[in-house]
Amino acid sequence: METKIIAGLLIAGGIALGGFFPGYYYYQAQMNNRTVTVKGLAEKDVKADLAVWDIKFKTTGNDLAVLQKMMENHLDLILSYLKECGFSSTEIIIGRMNTNDLMTNPYRDDKVSTSRYILSQTITVRSHQVDQTESALRAISSLVSKGVIFDNQEYGSPVSYLFTGLNAVKPQMLEEATQNARQAAEEFAKSSNSQVGKIKNANQGVFSILPREQTPGANESEQINKKIRVVSTVVYYLN
Repeated sequence: METKIIAGLLIAGGIALGGFFPGYYYYQAQMNNRTVTVKGLAEKDVKADLAVWDIKFKTTGNDLAVLQKMMENHLDLILSYLKECGFSSTEIIIGRMNTNDLMTNPYRDDKVSTSRYILSQTITVRSHQVDQTESALRAISSLVSKGVIFDNQEYGSPVSYLFTGLNAVKPQMLEEATQNARQAAEEFAKSSNSQVGKIKNANQGVFSILPREQTPGANESEQINKKIRVVSTVVYYLN
C-alpha cells in the first residue's frame, strides 16, 4: 500500500515538474521577446583638413612653337604665384601638357585656320593648408591680366575640401548615438511601465559627411565646414 502511495506521489510530482519547466521556459521566452527598437543620432561639426585644387589653364593659336613658349611662361607665372601664397614644392604636382590639333578632327569646323591648336595643362595643389588654399583660389584671377587663360568648362569648384579624420571621431560618435538611443528607449519604457534592460542587438549605421550649411544644391566637397552624422539602431530588452 505504501509502495503504491509513494509511486503515485512520484508520478504526480513528475507530471507537475513536466508542466512547470515548459511553462517556465515559455514565460522566459515571452519575457525575452519584450523588446523595443530605437534609433540614436549623433552629429559633429568638423573642418576639412585637406584641399585638392586642380588649376587648369590653356591657350589657343596656329603657331605650335609660340604656343608652347606661352604655356611655359604661364606655368612659371602660376608656380610663382603658388609659392608666394606659401605652398611648398611637395604640395604642387605639375601635370603633362596636352595638345589638341583641331585639323585632325573629322567633324571640325572649316574656320579653324587662326586657332588650329589648343594646348592645356593642369597643376594640382594637394595641401593641408585649407584656409590658405581658399584665399589663393579667390585671388588667382589676378594672373588673367598677365595673359593666363584658365579653363572653366567644368561646373562646380575646382577645389575639393576633404575631411580625413573620420576614424578618429567614430568611437565617440557611436557612444553618443548609443546614449541617445537609450534615452529614447527609457522614454518608451516609462509609458509601458517597463525598465530598459541589456542590448539585444545593435546596428551602428552609416557615417555620412554632409555640408554644414545644407542649403539647396549644397555640395559637401565644396565646403570647408562639414557635419558628420550617424544614426544607430539599437534593440533593448524590456524588463
